[in-house]
Formats: sequence, C-alpha cells, structure tokens
Amino acid sequence: MMVTIFAVCAGMTAAGLISSIYRLLASEPSTRLGTCVLYAVMVIAGPVVLANNSTRSFRQKECSKTAYALALVLSLYWSFATGLFILSLVVALRGA
Repeated sequence: MMVTIFAVCAGMTAAGLISSIYRLLASEPSTRLGTCVLYAVMVIAGPVVLANNSTRSFRQKECSKTAYALALVLSLYWSFATGLFILSLVVALRGA
C-alpha cells in the first residue's frame, strides 16, 4: 500500500515539475517540432494538466461531479503509472 501511495506521489511530483518548467519556458507550439515536444511533455505532465483543467471546469460549473471525479481518478492512475516507471528506473539504475 505504501509503495502505491509513494508511486502516485512520485508521478504527481514529476508531472508538476515538468508541467511548470514547460509553462515557464515554452509558448503555444507553432511548428510540427513544437507540437511533438508538447506531446512528449504531456506524457509526463498530463496528470497535473488534466487535474487543473478539470478543476477549472468544475468550478465554472461546466462539468458534472461524475465527470470531475472520473478525471481525478484518471489523473491519479496516470500518476501511479508514471511514478511506477520512475521508481523502476531508479531501482534499475541503482542496481547497475
């Protein structure tokens, strides 16, 4: 259970860091390369972006409670998968 929580926290932390750095450094992509970089960043930063967008929509009454809950659950699962990947990289690099 603790590993699961740790993986979710690691994934959400990585997503938040990558998302914030990308927002600080980049603007709206205007080229094909920029769009590809955006998609690559969103693989990691997606959970935070999804949670932020769904929270904004919920506060503005643009989505239902069910849709909001589903978005948050998806964000948590995505964070878990990302965190599990990060933890497996750490374990593999530490053992090498």
